[in-house]
Amino acid sequence: MTKSKFIFIASMNVTADYENLFNEVYDTEHVPYLLKVPGVNKVTRGKGLPFSFAIGGETKSMEAPTQKFIAIYELDSPDVVNSEEWSIAVEKGRWGTHVRQHTSERSHYMYQCC
Repeated sequence: MTKSKFIFIASMNVTADYENLFNEVYDTEHVPYLLKVPGVNKVTRGKGLPFSFAIGGETKSMEAPTQKFIAIYELDSPDVVNSEEWSIAVEKGRWGTHVRQHTSERSHYMYQCC
């Protein structure tokens, strides 16, 4: 069980030619910088896939999500993503200069843990 009280989700697509750089920078720079922000407890990344699952005695098939990549941030407060520390960390490294411009269809959501 998470000690975090909020979940911030960022999802997006990236130009195919920049997918390797996107993953490298996200894993080696972006996430480590954001994990140093007070109130950020954990970051989990994922890549959407098509899948099937059982429900109501049937098997339901789902297509891959429209946004290929997702990052789930476990936070102490929704204010974390509006803090000065977050603002600085989110621009560090190559994310803002080499990667962000190759992303598209970005969505951001905040959830309170139940």
